[in-house]
Amino acid sequence: MVGGSPPNKRQKVAPDQATSAITDNAIAELSVLAHQKTIPKGLSRPISPPASRRARSVTPSPSISRARASKVASLANEDGERDDGSQKYLPSPIQLTRIKNLSPTANVDTVGLGDILGDPMIRECWNFNFLFDLDFVLGKFDQDVRKLIKLRIVHGFWRRDDERRKNLQEAVDRYTEEGYSNIGLISAYMPDPFGTHHSKMLILLRHDEQAQVVIHTANMISRDWGNMTQAVWRSPFLPLENQTTTRLRSQVEPQIHPIGSGNRFKTDLLQYLNAYGSRLKDLTKELVKYDFSSIRAAFVASAPTRQKSRDAKPAKQTSWGWLGLREILSSIPIAQIEENKSASNIVIQISSIATLGQTPAWLHHFQSVLSHSSSPTSSPPNPHIIFQKPETRVKSKSPDPSFNIIFPTPHEIRTSLDGYASGFSIHTKISSPAQQRQLQYLYPLLCHWSHTFPRTLTADPAKNPQPSTQQRNAHRGPAAPHIKTYIRFANSTHSRIDWALITSANLSKQAWGETENKKGEVWIQSWECGVVVWPALFREADEGVVMVPVFGRDAPGEEDRVEFREESKEKKVWERGVDKLVGLRMPYDLPLSPYREGEVPWCASLVHEEPDWRGLSWEGY
Repeated sequence: MVGGSPPNKRQKVAPDQATSAITDNAIAELSVLAHQKTIPKGLSRPISPPASRRARSVTPSPSISRARASKVASLANEDGERDDGSQKYLPSPIQLTRIKNLSPTANVDTVGLGDILGDPMIRECWNFNFLFDLDFVLGKFDQDVRKLIKLRIVHGFWRRDDERRKNLQEAVDRYTEEGYSNIGLISAYMPDPFGTHHSKMLILLRHDEQAQVVIHTANMISRDWGNMTQAVWRSPFLPLENQTTTRLRSQVEPQIHPIGSGNRFKTDLLQYLNAYGSRLKDLTKELVKYDFSSIRAAFVASAPTRQKSRDAKPAKQTSWGWLGLREILSSIPIAQIEENKSASNIVIQISSIATLGQTPAWLHHFQSVLSHSSSPTSSPPNPHIIFQKPETRVKSKSPDPSFNIIFPTPHEIRTSLDGYASGFSIHTKISSPAQQRQLQYLYPLLCHWSHTFPRTLTADPAKNPQPSTQQRNAHRGPAAPHIKTYIRFANSTHSRIDWALITSANLSKQAWGETENKKGEVWIQSWECGVVVWPALFREADEGVVMVPVFGRDAPGEEDRVEFREESKEKKVWERGVDKLVGLRMPYDLPLSPYREGEVPWCASLVHEEPDWRGLSWEGY
């Protein structure tokens, strides 16, 4: 493997140890065995792998009858949208990655790296990431054309004596000798020693004169695409713009495009690529030719900089870090619905918690950023009016959102598919007095990654506590999280979603930026990128659109149908449905499961003597 391990980390578990394919039920059994400090046996029974490729369409849940599945297929259009005559159903704009050692029923509607890179129409691939295994990446291209594809790896190993940079260059040299003439390395500008090139993005240019942007959460190493939970957002195939349009665009001042539109996405993406300087001039020169109008998402990114908020131009381009995120969230309409007066809930789910400070000042500031929204006004209140012109927007007077942070415990790492090996990818520190003070203010917010199986199982299944009937299972509990999501749920029941963000950015100052200093500067040290989606982006004409969490599949169905209660000036209450449901594929279970007293986050620097399900312990580092 080239660059496959994080810096300055000794491997604590046996490398290359085969992980047996196991079922969801076996995971529950393993948790008991690990708790009893026994080594499981007889787990070598293989499970047939899921199909390696699939079209981007609505795939029904395994529990749906054949008759309904046939009906679903007949109602779906080429974009995956279904219309049953009374309500439209749109599949999730975000997909989960396929998990190697889970069954096909847990991998419905998932995607693998080979599904993305294996298309023989790809002629050029720009690969932005933190860690790379060149053997792994090249193995995902179509074998008939992989030597012909122009591959550019954009990394952050700026020091020439960095071992990871040397290893990458040695791999490139080796493949060059084998006839690969189009592989190149590009080092991003890294002015700060604590910053990283953490962005995870693919830009693909094709022989059929189309392009595609893919933003995801995984490093380019096999472990991340094997048994770790990850997310992928893929743009539609983008055609070339009319040449006259492109020429005229280059001759005028940048136009103002609304946040969430494809043209604004293009503006912000090109701004991000331009931040690399002349290193990416060939890519930006090529990408400007394409039509992004079919994209329905907002691009949010970070680049190493000391930007001044007073210099921001939010009408024309999105700023970096938390400042840019606030600009996006301030443009998202949040409907005021009288069915439930409980506050919305913003759930932060990450794979790393950095040093935020001994006081919660930075966290409180970041929470205020996430709380920003725009509320449509109407009389009477109408949840169907989910988009208004900017001049009609007012700040929300609804209760302040509540917050939770999802982060796995040692038990969840120990009983995951890769056992303690998953811990290499998940980071926080809780040892020093300063770190303990940080944990103290984070603790009330912390929730488990999963409650797929109880955490205190006994050997007698009849004595185990039964899951809640309201539990919604994401089928990702055994696959440890490397995914990063920030989701605003409309209420405490988590039945509707106001907006969702997937990103490479964890909970850290380096990623999102420090708070403004006395000079009005926001200091950002790392490269990051992500996408924000919300219901109004998928609205046509006067449709009422709602985004709902979906579990185990990408598409919502009749069981996810949402009914609202409206209240007019006459206080008359009635039920009213919506015209379109947009699904958002959930990576974690609901309802949330808060930490119990005595539980702590996984900390890779601590020793964990209790063996994982493979019988291995963790030495710490």
